[in-house]
Formats: sequence, C-alpha cells, structure tokens
Amino acid sequence: MERRGDASRKRPSTGDEEQIARPSSKRRGGIYVPPYRAIAEDDDAGEFGSAEYQRRSWNALRKSITGLVNKATAANVRHVAPELLAENLVRGRGHLCRALLRSQAACPDFTDIFAALAAVVNARLPCVGRLLLVRLVLRVRRAHASGNRHQLAASAAFVAHLVNQGVAHDLLALELLALLLDRPTDGTVEVAVGFARECGAALGESCPRGLDAVFDNLRGILHDGDIDKRVQFMIEDLFAIRKARFRGHPPVRAELDLIEADDQVTHQVELSSSLEHGDELDPEVHLDVFEPSPSFAQDEAAYEDLKRTILGSAGDENLDLDQDQDQCSDDDDEASGDESAETELTIRDDTDTDLINLRRTIYLTLMSSVGSEEAGHKLLSVVRPGQELELCTMLVECCKKEKSYTSYYGRLAQRLCAIDRAYQAGFEACFAGQYSAAHRMATDELRASARLYAHLLAADALPWHAILGRVRVTEDDTTSSSRIFIKMLFQDLAEQLGIRALSNKMNGEDTAVRDALFPRDCAKNTRFAINFFTAIGLGGVTEAARKLIV
Repeated sequence: MERRGDASRKRPSTGDEEQIARPSSKRRGGIYVPPYRAIAEDDDAGEFGSAEYQRRSWNALRKSITGLVNKATAANVRHVAPELLAENLVRGRGHLCRALLRSQAACPDFTDIFAALAAVVNARLPCVGRLLLVRLVLRVRRAHASGNRHQLAASAAFVAHLVNQGVAHDLLALELLALLLDRPTDGTVEVAVGFARECGAALGESCPRGLDAVFDNLRGILHDGDIDKRVQFMIEDLFAIRKARFRGHPPVRAELDLIEADDQVTHQVELSSSLEHGDELDPEVHLDVFEPSPSFAQDEAAYEDLKRTILGSAGDENLDLDQDQDQCSDDDDEASGDESAETELTIRDDTDTDLINLRRTIYLTLMSSVGSEEAGHKLLSVVRPGQELELCTMLVECCKKEKSYTSYYGRLAQRLCAIDRAYQAGFEACFAGQYSAAHRMATDELRASARLYAHLLAADALPWHAILGRVRVTEDDTTSSSRIFIKMLFQDLAEQLGIRALSNKMNGEDTAVRDALFPRDCAKNTRFAINFFTAIGLGGVTEAARKLIV
C-alpha cells in the first residue's frame, strides 16, 4: 500500500506546475532568485520605458545611492561625490535624503562626512539640499516633541555640520539653540552644548551677537544649578573651548572642504514655522515610492545632458584640487624642513583643559564608587605624580557638599595618606585653606570638614603638629567661625579617642601642639584657651594648663 505522499511525488510534473513553481518577476521580493534567472528576467522585463523596466531601474537606483552613501569616508569622499552625481539624483532625491538621514542616525561619528557629501550635491542640485534640510528639520521637531534625546542629538549634529558647510542658514542654528534652552532639562541642555561645540566657530564668525546670547543663557542655567552635575561640567568645558576660540573644533576639516563658499547655495528653513504650522514644510514623501512616469525617456535624456555638464565641471575641479593639494604638500615639506632648522614652536595650553578634565574624572569616580577601597584603586590609576593636591582638594570639596558627613570620605583620605607622603602634604595644605576660609563656609560645611580631619587625626593618618600647630586658640587669633570649626573638631576627637587619650595628645611632649592649643606667652591667652575648652564640654583636657595659672 503506497502512501499518499509517495504517490504525489511520483506524479509527473506538467508545464503549468513548473510555471507556478517558478517565482514571478513581479513578486520575487523576499524570495531568493539565482543570478542566472534574475538576469534572464531582467532581459524579459520589457522594452525601455515600460512600467516593469521603470521599477527595475528604480530599485537599482535605490541600491546604488545607498551603497555610495555607506561607502563614503573622509579619505574617499572626493571620489564618491562624482560617482553619486552620475546617478539620476533628480529622480532619486528621495532615496538620497533617506539614505543620508538613516546612515547619519546609525553612525553619528561620520556626520561631517555625510554633510560634506550633501554640500557637494547641494551645490549642483539645490533641490536635493533643500529637501534634505526640510526632512531634517521635521525630524528635529518630532524628536523634541517626543523627548527622544538620542534622535534629537543626532539630528542636531547633522544640522550643525550643514550650517558649517553653508547648506543651512545660521538662523536655523540659533532657532534650534533657543528651542533647546527655552525649557532646559538635562537632555536638552546636553544636546545644546554638543550643538554649540560643533558649530560655535561658524556662528562666532557670522553672528557673534547671537552666540553671545546663547552663552549668556547657558551661564544663567549654570548659575541656577537645577541641572545635573555632569551637564554642569559639560557647560564649563564649553566655556573653556569658547575661551580658546574653538581651537581644535574647526567648522570644516581640510579634507572635507570641497566646495567654495561662493559656489554653495544656502537654504533658509525656519524651525519656528515648522513648529507653529507643520504643514508648511513638505517632506515630499511621495518621492520615496515608485510611480511610473509617462515621460521617463525624456527625463532620463535630460539628466544625461545635465550629468555631462555637472561631471565635466566637477571633474576639472577635482583634478585642479588634487594638483594644488600635491603642490602645496610638496611646498609644505620643503618649508617645514627649512623652518625646523631655524626655530622651534612652543605651544602652551593656558585654558586649563587638562585640569578641568582631571577634576571631572575625580568627581565622577567619587560619586560612582561603591566603597572607599574601590574609589582609591580607581583614583590611583587616574592621578599622576604632581596631581595629588588636586585629588585632596576635590575630596574635601565633595565631602563639604554632602548633606551630612559620611565616613566614606574619611576612610578614603586615610587610605591615600597611608600610601604616599604627598597626599599627607596635600591634606595639610587643604586644612590651612579650610581654616583660613572658615568665615566663608556655612555651618554644614564647617561640620563636614571638621569631622573629616578629626577622622584623620584620630587614626594618626596626619601628624598632629602639622595640623593643630596651625591653630592658635587665643581671642585675637580666632574668629567666631574658626571657633565653631575648632569646637566641632575637638568634640568629634573626644568621641573617637576619649577625654584621657585626647588630653595626652594635647598636653604631651609635642610642644608645637601644646603651645598652639594652650598658649603660654601670657596668662590672658592661657585663661582664654581654658575657658574655651571648658565651655565646649572638654574641661578634662585643661587640667595641666590650670596648674600654670594657679
């Protein structure tokens, strides 16, 4: 008895079944078609200008444009641009804008390359540049309305580089900055800082007053302190970059400067109009969908004539640019060889960029570490010799800014002092600064700083004579704020050591500590010190000093 499956397999196939099994050329999307069959179907697609031929040409144009956009790099963009202009970009301008936007969103690091490619196309075909700018503005609007920070940052970076290339007007950049800083949040301010960093040099040359207004707004946000500390550090870095006149952040890199400013076409697309009346900007989404054209042959012939005009001038310009670049490189080599023997250029950084980056790294490490051991291990790998004082200063400042004192900072400072004598010197210098500026600190800051140094003194992480030798308890040498600081310091020491151990430390053989806490130059100063320690509840440490005035 035969199975039904076997019988069906033995049945001979007919021509109709082979026709059904063979995928139709109109519906082969998603189905693998061998190359030989695809070529055969393309040959049978129909005559030139038919609907099927136009569809095949449309798909090939889309693949070619997408491949060329993804192929572009800083090294070959000069050669990819003519290949891209060889395609029918009038018919495929929707494909080009879509490919540029997708590739830039996927790889924001290559934004300046995509902007350079768009600038070359815009100089020859301004309709493509305007369509790209309209779609980009609408994408910025949607990302800002939905709160999509990543898409907003990528779109803003693309706008910044298009402004640098001269494709977009400077007014669009100022409108975008005003929109981002209108209701500042951590996300919008971070995007605005990145945007200003990218196109700040170009805005400083074209509209310096507008850029000054933006930085005034950022300064107000920084003074309010309503944003995260990380974003505040980013704003401070931006001010440092502006102080250096955006050195290291040129508007356009030399290898991407392909179009002369006089040849570029600048489009003025207002962001405010798209926010108030979204229907005024037409993204022309119909250009992304295939539609047969009755004048397909005439359009192709017209673009062939346009292509010969474009590529002829573009090819000559590229050739001249390559020759000029080679000649300039040879001249530079000869000049550098002559100048190197005569003078040497010394570059000095007065912007303190490295110091600001070090402080930011220390702060982020302190805030993100779980315990003092982890923080110490990370910080020792970051701080280089000679930077110990900066680490000590940041640790004391972070301790002061906490709402209440935590032993995390004390254990970390004790660990650092045990590792290297340079950290002891750093904390000694910090104590001198804290004690002299006690009148400028709030009560909570005085308490946090006093408890930190009480922890270090109780653990003998710092020498007593180096710290307490700076404190002279007399009426003339102390102020109300410094007396509060001394009170909190010794009360915390008494809790950790006890009155007897503390008395031995204060009245021991170390004359520097004893003479500073209980001056013996005159009875008035000695009496003041005794009365002070008795008033704060530490009368037990004054027994040895009382014998001097009896």
